[in-house]
Amino acid sequence: MSSCVLCSAAGAAPVALPPGEDVAMLCPVCAAGLAGDLAPGPRWRCLSDAIWSEDAATQIAAWRLLQALPGEAWAVEQLETAYLAPEVLERAMAGAGGSTGPAALEHRDSNGALLQAGDTVTLIKDLPVKGSSMVAKRGTAVRSIRLVPDNASQIEGRVNGQQIVILCQFVKKST
Repeated sequence: MSSCVLCSAAGAAPVALPPGEDVAMLCPVCAAGLAGDLAPGPRWRCLSDAIWSEDAATQIAAWRLLQALPGEAWAVEQLETAYLAPEVLERAMAGAGGSTGPAALEHRDSNGALLQAGDTVTLIKDLPVKGSSMVAKRGTAVRSIRLVPDNASQIEGRVNGQQIVILCQFVKKST
C-alpha cells in the first residue's frame, strides 16, 4: 500500500494535478483538500515539510493547499519562506483553480495595475503602522504580497519583519 506524499497516511492513490502532467500519491483527505473540501486545522501542519520536497508534484500539491489556508498564520508564513523553482511555481499557480470565492476580486495598485499574490510592490508614501510606533517608509519594497480575499483595497505583506495590512492605493507594482 502506498503512502501519501503530504501526510504519510496509508491508502494513497495517484491524483493528477492539472494543467500539466504532474501526478502525486495522495490519501483521500489530502485529495479532497485539493478538490476544495478543506477544513483548517492542525491536520495540515504536514504541509510545512511537504513543501520542501524535491518532487515537483509534491511541492505543487503542498503549495496549493497552503494557498487554500489563508486564515492560518503558520500556512501564510510557510508560503513566504518556501522556495519553488519558477517553472514549478508557474505550474502550481496555473492549476490553482482561480476560484477564491463567489467572485474573484481584483486588487489594483495606485496606477491601476493588477496585483497578484506573490508580487513585489513599493510603498509610495510613509505609512504609520497601527498598534506600533513603526513607520513604513516610502520606497520600501514589499515582496511576496498576499491579497486579502474579501477586500479588494487591501493586501498583506512584511515590512521590517512585521506582517501588516496595506491599502492598495499606497503601493505601486514593481517590475
